[in-house]
Amino acid sequence: MSFIRTMCGDIAPEALGVTYSHEHLVCRPAFWVERGEDDLILDDPEKTKQDVLLFQAAGGRSIVDATAVDYGRDPGAVRDIAVETGVQIVGTAGFNKSFLWPAKMPGRECTYENWIEKTSVDDLARFVIDEVEHGMNGTDVRAGQVKFGTGYNSIHPLEIKTIRAVARAHHATGAPIHSHTEAGTMALEQLQYLREEGVQLPNVCFGHMDRNPDPYMHLKLAETGAYLCFDGIAKVKYGPESVRIACIFELFRHGYGDQVLASGDTARKSYYYSYRYGLGLGYILSTWAPRLKEEADAAGLDGEDVVRRIFVDNPKRCFTFKKG
Repeated sequence: MSFIRTMCGDIAPEALGVTYSHEHLVCRPAFWVERGEDDLILDDPEKTKQDVLLFQAAGGRSIVDATAVDYGRDPGAVRDIAVETGVQIVGTAGFNKSFLWPAKMPGRECTYENWIEKTSVDDLARFVIDEVEHGMNGTDVRAGQVKFGTGYNSIHPLEIKTIRAVARAHHATGAPIHSHTEAGTMALEQLQYLREEGVQLPNVCFGHMDRNPDPYMHLKLAETGAYLCFDGIAKVKYGPESVRIACIFELFRHGYGDQVLASGDTARKSYYYSYRYGLGLGYILSTWAPRLKEEADAAGLDGEDVVRRIFVDNPKRCFTFKKG
């Protein structure tokens, strides 16, 4: 039986609906808390809920919350938002990137780095499996995807360890895999370790592809069957929307339109409307998606089809549990 695991239970893939594929809703990352970086701490669930309601009002149905254990997730608070709004939310097991791991683990005397270094790959995999099958952070809120990450133009040995652990957790549970690529780098290099662990690449989504707007790299990844997530929408500081949209159209023209996802990776107070009057969670559906449709039509593509595939058809396949 095919299913997608949300924080409120398993659903049929067809029930997922219009989906943002990479967001952060409530998080208190220890690394940023220790450094007093308030903008990177989403610590008011009520404010987040107000933005989720804006997403819902714009036509949204589901959100993938990509916050892993080392990024200070709060699955209980996020599930409450799902219950109170009716928006379906998928949680994330696993890890982010080693940049964050010098921070002390909440409730423990060690850092994330100490813990990962001293724990075997198989025991780390068992930790991730437990998050998928039983619950995250001591709750009964189960994760619907597993995640690993690597740094900017580098892969730390401990990151290789977490890639292997997440791959083994995927095999044991069937949960889809999400890859964090810092500034869109090292995705092709990650393939080596995924293949060594026997992962079928159509079970993997590579994030932050628009941070590295390189069509050659995108096409090489797409050839493997993997999903590519363009999750920096509205972050003009990293490049104009025209560049992101051109990369997406290039994938569609080469026949890889069924592997494209989109989202905002809204992980700062300043990005949220409810916190600091940023564009907020409603922006992509209310403003960006209509632009995408208009530009797709002008480029000779079917704009309605492009939008539907990116926000509905592709997520329902990407986030479905598959064994093997």
